[in-house]
Amino acid sequence: MSTDITSNPLATAVRRRRTFAIISHPDAGKTTLTEKLLLFSGAIQIAGSVKARKATRHATSDWMEIEKQRGISVASSVMQMEYRDCVINLLDTPGHQDFSEDTYRVLTAVDAALMVIDAANGVEPQTRRLLQVCRARNTPILTFVNKMDREVKDPLVLMDEIERELGMEVVPFTWPVGMGKNFHGVMDLREKQMRVFSPGEDRKGAEDEILDGLDNPAYAERFGMQYDQAEAEIELLTDAAPPFEPAVFLAGHQTPMFFGSAVNNFGVREVLDALVDLAPPPGSRAAIQRVVQPDEPKFTGVVFKIQANMDPAHRDRIAFVRVASGRFERGMRLKVVRSGKELRPNTVVTFMSQRRELLDEAFAGDIIGIPNHGVLQLGDTLTEGESLQFTGLPFFAPEMFRSVEVADPLRTKQLRAGLTQLGEEGAIQVFRPVAGSVLLLGAVGQLQFEVVAHRLEHEYGCKARIMPARYNVARWVTCPEENGGAKELQRFIDGNAHRVALDAVNAPTVLLEYAGELRAMQDNWPKIQFHALREHAGLVFQKQLEG
Repeated sequence: MSTDITSNPLATAVRRRRTFAIISHPDAGKTTLTEKLLLFSGAIQIAGSVKARKATRHATSDWMEIEKQRGISVASSVMQMEYRDCVINLLDTPGHQDFSEDTYRVLTAVDAALMVIDAANGVEPQTRRLLQVCRARNTPILTFVNKMDREVKDPLVLMDEIERELGMEVVPFTWPVGMGKNFHGVMDLREKQMRVFSPGEDRKGAEDEILDGLDNPAYAERFGMQYDQAEAEIELLTDAAPPFEPAVFLAGHQTPMFFGSAVNNFGVREVLDALVDLAPPPGSRAAIQRVVQPDEPKFTGVVFKIQANMDPAHRDRIAFVRVASGRFERGMRLKVVRSGKELRPNTVVTFMSQRRELLDEAFAGDIIGIPNHGVLQLGDTLTEGESLQFTGLPFFAPEMFRSVEVADPLRTKQLRAGLTQLGEEGAIQVFRPVAGSVLLLGAVGQLQFEVVAHRLEHEYGCKARIMPARYNVARWVTCPEENGGAKELQRFIDGNAHRVALDAVNAPTVLLEYAGELRAMQDNWPKIQFHALREHAGLVFQKQLEG
């Protein structure tokens, strides 16, 4: 039962938390914005450029070797910082569509999202896809329109495009004065002031110039026709744009919009302030058994991500846990609900990308890292003893398949160990055929296979041959008790052993070459259910995501 925050220190700690993910299409500037948010919060003193691939400095949030080489994010990073008496948990997600599964799972662990739009390209395909996931969960979204220091689309056109493409009301909180070489700054429509643009460095320098008021004749003289145009657009928006309504924003139907240039440290502070002022603190979370409130005294949490080799020297595996309720204390007894096993984690960490610190306590909304040696799986619920299972962690049927063999037979053990750990992460899906010894990899996109091959060679010391496989369709199979349950399912597996495999959690999966084969199989086995999406707990499906 939720308690009044004035008399509940736990509730007060929860109210200080903000947990959000940064989402975008690749190359919109998401990782750069992540760096600058850390810079402005004081969490780091110098920002790395994700494009400076040959430089010694790389983005704090891009820690994997392949990310530094390619200048892209292929793993989700977790960072914690403090700003204005709030504890902010920031999750930087992969923008590349080949890693969308990792992003979908991260979005289950946050209370809000910051969407980055490239002002030159507008709304792009991956942005649409991620927004559908956010909308399915009614996740509140703030929008940052980036790269205003370049020649870009007209801001009114961008605003209309976001509303039309994403089906959300857009409420401008700042408005640009010019663009490209004639970008003079942004008007803060709430504070009635203008922040003047000057190209920034990677260090946080002196404060930007702030001008009071939005209609001073001296501004038109100083900034020319760009100021006149911005003033006319703001007048139009005052009549046409909807007022900001916090309840509509929190329901995921209205998005505040900000303009800036992350690479130049410009427009970032307004976004950081808005995250504190507008984004919600941790809310209730649904389990199969009941709804869990964040300020309940007992600890609960869910594993939404597992990452291998964050420290390659120690071959570690970290389970990322979103605290859902209560207070976590180092060394406390925790129950893994799925297996009934007990954990007493003593080396729990908090993150600044790959830099980590031992942590003594955490509250709802925080992301903690528990060293994991195969005890925890994606989707596991941790409690102080109660049997709960949180819902909503999706696994999608892969669309591409490859077989994998080790180039050197003496390294077979390393290959198996590497694929087991990478499969646990959910970065790739690993299937063990019921009949046959060659492991199969399933992925959403080609880049996942390239990353796996790279990581097997550089992190596990085994060069793998990744070859085409004949499969193109996968479905998880179950059978309800009323249709014969486990016995009927075993009969199906025995009858189709040549095309059934087990995934990382031993869920049986049928692998097929053509969609027509699936239709025929469904007709021949009417008692068996075929799933394009599975959840960790009992294959509970969210139809809106499956569609």
